[in-house]
Amino acid sequence: MPSPQDIIVVGAGIIGASIAWHLTRKGASVTVIAAKAGGEATPSSFAWINASWGNPEFYFHFRRRSMAEWSRLATDLPGLPLSWCGGLCWDLPEAELEAYAARQRGWGYGIKRIDRETSAALEPNLANPPAFALHVAEEGAVEPVAAANLLLEDAARHGATLSYGTAVKRLLRENGRITGVETTGGVLLSDHVVLAAGAGTAALAASVGTDVPIETPPGLIVHSRPSLRLLNGLVMAPELHMRQTMEGRVIAGSDFGGTDPGEKPQEAADELFAKVKATLRGGDKLELDFYTIGYRPTPKDGFPIIGGVDGAPGLYLAVLHSGVTLAPLVGSVAAAEIVGGDPDPQLAPFRLSRFAPTSE
Repeated sequence: MPSPQDIIVVGAGIIGASIAWHLTRKGASVTVIAAKAGGEATPSSFAWINASWGNPEFYFHFRRRSMAEWSRLATDLPGLPLSWCGGLCWDLPEAELEAYAARQRGWGYGIKRIDRETSAALEPNLANPPAFALHVAEEGAVEPVAAANLLLEDAARHGATLSYGTAVKRLLRENGRITGVETTGGVLLSDHVVLAAGAGTAALAASVGTDVPIETPPGLIVHSRPSLRLLNGLVMAPELHMRQTMEGRVIAGSDFGGTDPGEKPQEAADELFAKVKATLRGGDKLELDFYTIGYRPTPKDGFPIIGGVDGAPGLYLAVLHSGVTLAPLVGSVAAAEIVGGDPDPQLAPFRLSRFAPTSE
């Protein structure tokens, strides 16, 4: 029986946690290296699980498959803080909402047009329910840091090593192959290195001459103190996206990814939170606890970068903005590719090689 592959996963956010968990389930010897459990971008995520928002059909179906993977993961990992609470949306003009709904329905999404009465029944604490909105009952949310920690703790029970408080300085290469990492605590060798380090991915890949074209736009999210239940599901109103966490915090951004807070983030947070309070009956009792500014690792064409790297065998990349929606599917397919060695055709649109310059 062959010895298990030694695999280093750099990053302990929701993507790194999912990949590490799936790798341990396939018998790999896994070491996770990160500054802290939960990562950097994951704590600032709105954590909406969906296949919405203007995606082309191939990406819609990839996201839809990952929604189903969340249900599978919840079966395998009891206690996963996952809720299929549904999403209510009216943040586009009516004609655009109608066109969007028609397309998504044509692809099989369970999207319904609803009126003011139904909106009010779904979300009775809206101060001004919309006369026209869309509702998708199959959308949901997860508490992302708690989910990442649950995955990592279970991976550790199955033999993974969790190395927190450690920074990776660079990747190591020998005879053309990536052989490990140099960290602030020394050198660690492996058969494969997985970069799931979010905004830090580009700099680490550059240490072995690999260009990963990502942007890291900031996104402001406000977090209330825990309160009585004011929201039943996800609410996407014009310039205000909200949900209530399992511990009772109302979290909100100007959109689901948050927007740039500018030079005065506290003022931007106060203004955004005032809008939250005005939108909800009983919102006057909400208190702002804190705000986060997340830097979302977004490949320049908007689609994930997943897979091995031509010219750097032993290196595997997993960098994407829709990390919460895609985490369980990416973890599953990445682990299968790394351990099995066979490329997965469904990942073909997401390879780094698509950014390679083409000759005229």
